[in-house]
Amino acid sequence: MASTPIKAVIPAAGLGTRFLPATKAMPKEMLPVVDKPAIQYVVEEAVAAGVDDILIILGRNKNNISNHFDSVPELEQKLSDKGDHEKLRHVQASSELADIHFVRQGEPRGLGHAVYRARNHIGDSTFAVMLGDDLIDERDPLLPKMLAENERTGLTVIALMEVDPEHVHLYGVASVEPTDDPDVVRVTGLVEKPKREDAPSNYAVIGRYVLTPQVFDILERTAPGKGGEIQLTDALQELAVTDGVLGVVFRGRRYDTGDKVDYIKAIVQLASDRDDLGPALRPWLKDFAAQL
Repeated sequence: MASTPIKAVIPAAGLGTRFLPATKAMPKEMLPVVDKPAIQYVVEEAVAAGVDDILIILGRNKNNISNHFDSVPELEQKLSDKGDHEKLRHVQASSELADIHFVRQGEPRGLGHAVYRARNHIGDSTFAVMLGDDLIDERDPLLPKMLAENERTGLTVIALMEVDPEHVHLYGVASVEPTDDPDVVRVTGLVEKPKREDAPSNYAVIGRYVLTPQVFDILERTAPGKGGEIQLTDALQELAVTDGVLGVVFRGRRYDTGDKVDYIKAIVQLASDRDDLGPALRPWLKDFAAQL
């Protein structure tokens, strides 16, 4: 738990092109993972870490997200009249999770630009950034360790995960030096989506960051980089050289819902572990796998 309350930013303005046509009219962050939209897992993770002021950066056609975190009196009244208190509890939970705010990104100009749009809400304070398609299993908390490292050192902290070298081209990749803590490294450089032969390591940046407010001044003057977008990785590279950046190495369960196959895996894994669904699902999975 953070002793000093901080705010969290969840960028959710991407177009979700990898999930077309499902995301033609529905934000990718609203795709259900078992029985909750992906973005709700992220908000719940923030709240569990003691963060209850959350800004979601929206793009066009993303009103479903704000609607999800709003109350729906007519639905709640109908469930109450029917005595369906369990469903009522689940419906109300999303609107009572946290103090949630929204701002539009406007033109989608990259993750760095989306983070910069949070400047007026964040002010001159440290804040967390949590990507909506990276789900961290609640049994393997990551954000509390990152917040603790930031509080201890005052530095920007990013989450890293060792990945197969064949996959480094999908991530921002860090060059690192060890510290006294085996789960914490010093980040000496970052490169966005390098070729395998150019990657400085197999430590990939995953979607959790604890950023100092200095990042806003850097993002303000950061030119478009990879893909013609303003990359957060480029700003972090400058911070690594000037102020210093730490990386917390995550070794727990993570679900990438931004990829079709990993999205399906996430649903199967999470459903299999649930007490209400697992007992019926696991035997069926074994039978299904035996037929392959």
